[in-house]
Amino acid sequence: MFGKIRKVALRMRETSRRDAGMVTSEYAMGIIAAVGFAVLLYQVVTSGQVQAELQAIVKKALGARM
Repeated sequence: MFGKIRKVALRMRETSRRDAGMVTSEYAMGIIAAVGFAVLLYQVVTSGQVQAELQAIVKKALGARM
């Protein structure tokens, strides 16, 4: 009985020691990618055509009758 428990405990300890997370360089690359995507999204949203469409949607919503 105690042998089985010890085997399971050792197996659990071994699996918990495995490195399953990202290393610092992977975090850095993830942050760079996220910032790049944010800049691209900001440029798209602040472009003239998109701003005009968003303003039209807001004006339509505010001018709607109930």
